[in-house]
Amino acid sequence: MGEARPAPVPRRDQAARRLHHDRAHRRAVAGPSGDPATLSRPILTGILRDRLHYRGVVVTDALDMQGVRDKYGDENIPVLALKAGVDVLLKPPADAQGDGVFPRQLAAVVNAVRSGELTEKRIDESVYRILELKQRRGLFRDPYADESKIGQVVGTPEHLAVAQRATDRTTTLVKNGAGILPLRPGARKALVTGWGVSTTATLGTEIARRGATATIRQTGLSPGQPQIDEAVAAARDQDLVVAVTNRAWDVKQEPGHNGPGQADLVKALVATGKPVVVVAVRDPYDIAWFPETTTYLATYSYTAEALRSAAKVLFGELDPSGRLPVAIPARDQPGTVLYPFGHGLGY
Repeated sequence: MGEARPAPVPRRDQAARRLHHDRAHRRAVAGPSGDPATLSRPILTGILRDRLHYRGVVVTDALDMQGVRDKYGDENIPVLALKAGVDVLLKPPADAQGDGVFPRQLAAVVNAVRSGELTEKRIDESVYRILELKQRRGLFRDPYADESKIGQVVGTPEHLAVAQRATDRTTTLVKNGAGILPLRPGARKALVTGWGVSTTATLGTEIARRGATATIRQTGLSPGQPQIDEAVAAARDQDLVVAVTNRAWDVKQEPGHNGPGQADLVKALVATGKPVVVVAVRDPYDIAWFPETTTYLATYSYTAEALRSAAKVLFGELDPSGRLPVAIPARDQPGTVLYPFGHGLGY
């Protein structure tokens, strides 16, 4: 009779152990730095390259992220990204005067190599990865695009259909406290106001297609009191107001920032007593600056596809299935969550 074998560990317990190990590993490797992955060596090198064995090219998101600019300054951001393990850096920002800071960022990288903060070996690693990718794509044999064929590759009906399906699935109804939505198609007077000339026009066209008479009053990124007063006056004889916001949370009154105008606009529109639907077309955080609004939709984009999805949600043609990819904290209280990660309402 052989020696008794230990009982097998149930699969769910094995999965729980792996999950616990993964979480512990992330805590040990990454730590609570508060930095995005773009600047995190524990994430990009420790997890992505060393643990997951990713050997491809790593590309940053836009380097004009205001949070890291405020924290580190424009000259330090590219150096930190390269030290983290990034290969290609995108969208260097402009300064308060509107001048691009790329020359300063390039000089900062060169100086970091000269001082030894960055090594030539580290730069070469990225260069070789980029060259290898170009070789695999055949760009050394045929480096130029045929302009006559761009329309066969970019913006094809197939691509646009994929984009539409993506925005249909991700449009998020964050708040519907007054039960305004879904709207019924039919005759009504609707004011579409807020940020974006083409954004408000496209959304107004979509609303008009459902039977409404749409008035468009675009107020820009930083509306002043005259623009706010005009929008409020236009709202008074309307049945519905749709207000578009873009980074309304960026309320600093400094060059390069939006200021409080968008938040002030929404508050003034809500104060009219008219039904107001706010559509945030970039970051979903805007509602923290006007929590009194009863109806709030997040699209994460202002493409035509995203705006069509928003209109379909407004009129109940699409049951919103999007969920917040982030938590929305209360204004000036990052520890207080207004809407948690994964939140989203349906009909």
